[in-house]
Amino acid sequence: MGLRRVAVTGLGTVNPLGKNVQEYFSSLDEGKSGASLITAFDTSRFKTRFACTVNDFNPSDYGIERKELRRIDRFAQFAMVAADQAVTDSGLDLGKIDLDRAGVILGSGIGGIQSLTDEIMGYCSGGCIPRFSPFLITKMISDMAPGLISIKYGLAGPNYTTTSACASSSHAMGDALNLIRLGKADVILTGGAEAPVSEPAIGGFDSSKALSTNNDEYMTASRPFDATRDGFVMGEGAAVLVFEEMEHALRRGARIYAEVAGAGMSADAYHITAPHPEGRGASRVMQLALEDAGISPEEVDYINVHGTSTPLGDVAELRAVKALFGEHAYRLSISSTKSMHGHLLGAAGAVEALACIHAICSSVVPPTINFRHEDPEIDYRLDLTLNQARRRDIRVAISNTFGFGGHNSCVVFRAL
Repeated sequence: MGLRRVAVTGLGTVNPLGKNVQEYFSSLDEGKSGASLITAFDTSRFKTRFACTVNDFNPSDYGIERKELRRIDRFAQFAMVAADQAVTDSGLDLGKIDLDRAGVILGSGIGGIQSLTDEIMGYCSGGCIPRFSPFLITKMISDMAPGLISIKYGLAGPNYTTTSACASSSHAMGDALNLIRLGKADVILTGGAEAPVSEPAIGGFDSSKALSTNNDEYMTASRPFDATRDGFVMGEGAAVLVFEEMEHALRRGARIYAEVAGAGMSADAYHITAPHPEGRGASRVMQLALEDAGISPEEVDYINVHGTSTPLGDVAELRAVKALFGEHAYRLSISSTKSMHGHLLGAAGAVEALACIHAICSSVVPPTINFRHEDPEIDYRLDLTLNQARRRDIRVAISNTFGFGGHNSCVVFRAL
């Protein structure tokens, strides 16, 4: 008996470019920047004073009651809203499916960091008497987002969080794919959520020199492949996709956006933050994902690259693309949507998976915006989709995500 096929039947997102899928896709096509000045805290002591945030997000507008809000961190609120959108979009009748075979697997790199920060700061300012909230632990731990979604919908199948820095949600999608393939589940809500725009995250990434400090031009500071790039722009939000066994989806007449054809995982085994300079782990993970999908490199039309706008990372990833694809690399469309929505850390892979699916369904390749100056280390004969979206038939799209610690993940989507 062969592996079962997996379809994408529902989509949901809350991110800096839109509070639903339609807004997000429209912003991608238009090449909008989601960057804004940080207003959640005083940034005067920080090198970086901007991020890509979900502005004017009121969870009460999405049915999360005021009483519940005290118990749920912002990252989990994002996840719950995106999951509700995805379930609704999928058309699933939860009363007619086996809930024991339906699960939730989400990725998050740092979970409820703002809740942890608030509680520690409050405790330190209150003397020696413990005043920690009884909800601190459940707000802080990264596995609470899938837990809350499972409880809301009664999904009693596989339920957990993957944590592998910026590769977290792509690892979650890879796990969801394989569990359905192997017959362990029929439906899994998967993706990722992150709300890292906080003092410790901004301060920590600033100290490691990972963030852009281009405060004077913050709207264009995320500029992958540009000679003046100086680091990534922090983002926040969530994306959830409904992965469903193909026959299960066809029997109920579901709309199928794309097939999840394969996934790969690898490690750089090189450095805690820097990529391998030749992109060996990146090249290997794309190769493994394509082999898993049974797709040749020459069949790939589009790569949503990790492309964080860091001096080392962008160069290494494009070297990896050229190493694997050879001459076909010059026939690919390549773009980094992080130039628009920023880097959502553990949720990045899920948000970018949506961009791949949009490219397949709309035949529009999202752009890499904010490009101005050529870098002698980058081969601009590659089609990097600079500054403007372009129309192209996309049958196979892959999404790359790489994380601190040398974690690499790649997910392959194919048109039916």
